[in-house]
Amino acid sequence: MEIMLAKTAGFCPGVKRAVEAVYGNIGKEKMYTYGPIIHNKIVTGDLEEKGVKATEDLSEAEEGATIVIRSHGVPPNVYEEIENRGFKYIDLTCGYVKKIHNIVRDNYNAGRSIIIVGNPVHPEVVGINGCCEDTALIIEKPEDIKSLEPGKKYSLVVQTTFNTGLFEEISEAIPENTDIKIFNTICSATAERQKEAVEIAKKADCMIILGDKNSSNTQKLYHISEKICKNTFLFEKIHIKQLKCLNKNGKIGITAGASTPPGIIEEAIKTMSDENKTFEEMLNDTPLSLRSGKVVKGTVISVTEKGEVFVNLGFKYEGIIDKSEFSDDANMNPADVVKEGDEIEVYIKRVNDNDGIVELSKRHCDKAKVYDSLKEAYENKSVVMGKVLNVVKGGLMVNILGGRAFVPSSQVSNRFVEDLTKFVGQELDFNIIECTDKPKRRIVAGRRELVTKQIEEKKQQLFDSLEVGSRVEGTVSCIVEFGAFVDLGGVDGLIHISEMSWGRVKKVSDILSKGDKVIVTILDVNKEKGKISLSLKDINANPWNTAAEKYAVGNVVTGKVVRMVSFGAFVELEEGIDGLVHISQIAFKHVEKPEDELQIGQEITAKVTELDLENKKISLSIKAAVDRNAKNEEAKKEVKEEAPAEEPVEESAAEPAEEAAEE
Repeated sequence: MEIMLAKTAGFCPGVKRAVEAVYGNIGKEKMYTYGPIIHNKIVTGDLEEKGVKATEDLSEAEEGATIVIRSHGVPPNVYEEIENRGFKYIDLTCGYVKKIHNIVRDNYNAGRSIIIVGNPVHPEVVGINGCCEDTALIIEKPEDIKSLEPGKKYSLVVQTTFNTGLFEEISEAIPENTDIKIFNTICSATAERQKEAVEIAKKADCMIILGDKNSSNTQKLYHISEKICKNTFLFEKIHIKQLKCLNKNGKIGITAGASTPPGIIEEAIKTMSDENKTFEEMLNDTPLSLRSGKVVKGTVISVTEKGEVFVNLGFKYEGIIDKSEFSDDANMNPADVVKEGDEIEVYIKRVNDNDGIVELSKRHCDKAKVYDSLKEAYENKSVVMGKVLNVVKGGLMVNILGGRAFVPSSQVSNRFVEDLTKFVGQELDFNIIECTDKPKRRIVAGRRELVTKQIEEKKQQLFDSLEVGSRVEGTVSCIVEFGAFVDLGGVDGLIHISEMSWGRVKKVSDILSKGDKVIVTILDVNKEKGKISLSLKDINANPWNTAAEKYAVGNVVTGKVVRMVSFGAFVELEEGIDGLVHISQIAFKHVEKPEDELQIGQEITAKVTELDLENKKISLSIKAAVDRNAKNEEAKKEVKEEAPAEEPVEESAAEPAEEAAEE
């Protein structure tokens, strides 16, 4: 005998939550359930033996009792009656049912007529109808659609345990011109249970449905299976005598309604498979319970338009991942990442919450994986790549391996960085320098050590490649009073102010600005001190290369006075070449100070009296360049202007005297 058990067989999350809640409160307070807690005589009989009675007449309840509202839900007037009678209550309405209540209430208040697809006497449908003041049109088959009134606005919901195939038929029967909003509110667990029943029934020689005959979803499982497998049986509980009808060599399919306790399923399996240990092991391996804080695998059932992801957790559990719990990226659409049938790992946030759904988190699960990877990188001192997300107080926030890490401003580089925004969007290498898990996870990354190491390696490579006399390109990184630092590709070299031009430079900023691209000559490389001396001068344009011819001794030249000193004046002959006029060579007369005869910027003519190419010095003489006769005429003129008017000197007498003086 081969036994095929549906993974979805047994309690659905809502029923399981309700049953566990009632059993958990036995002995703590006097309880009544509003109607049977579930449609299963075995469970309700056991509860009654333990003092929990079922009633729909609240007048029967003892004073001070607690009323348990079952998973099917109740109409609003029941809540009012409970409160009016002074009873406390525990609301165990299934989350899917509550969702339908909210849809009906909102659409009814918006002026739309309500249609409920389901069994009109089922307690779930009765409760839903109460949310629209019992005005709903309740239909069970496609033919009932004829009752719709033209021009009316409708909103349609469906009983959570309704046959999915029949619901599709009803939906297709609605005329296209009908103003209707259709909400498929069949519980996904119900849909999955019915789908699995069909698949098993196709393979089975005999199909067994376990559950109470009064259970709506159990009855639907029976009818669905019966259409496919003729040998379909509905048993509330398996007995040996019932197994006589089964072919011991055939394939037996088993499923169970949402209100069938696990014990009944286990008992049936044990009875049917005393010799089939493999199947019993499979049953024992099935996760009969889930707990918060556990990471489990599940299969994606569907992704809603709101970004909610429904996950089948196996056997009879279903969970939901809210969009906010799917990823740290708020702009991510879950539908772009996962699809129906995908297997994913999820973290259980909470079981049996108020909506009766297992709350899951993929984000938390991913974070746990990311943390493990980051912790491994921290312990192994590995270098990891990260993308800078944004600037925060005190540093940067970075995405590393899918997790967020903080980078203090002191760890961004090996030197202070004033503007951190330039790093946003960049992908950089980092070290994990702190990784803690308590009291909460904290990941701190840094790159100061990496940058220092990279710069040092680059520096050594650069030092090895630089040759004195070579011309290289660089970028001005800093301007100082005595020169400019140039980044040669990770290492700075200095251009002294004296090496910026062949001419005279007063201010560095007159020649260079930060960020300028320059071609420089390597003057000196000192690896030990880590210093590089540079020159901005073009060696080929050195004016001293042609000075021997242009400024040979005896040549008369012109220039501009650029500087005064106590012993003379410096004259710029051309950019990069100055000559000195000694104070004794400024004029034929005695000169106390050079500025008595010359002015800065004044152009003068002088004769080269000495040329020292080795030391780059030129001596000039203004006197030597002056015509002697012209100078004599000038002297005569000065004498005449200075002589007293009342004592004229005859020209014939003056000339011999002057000539004598000159001789």
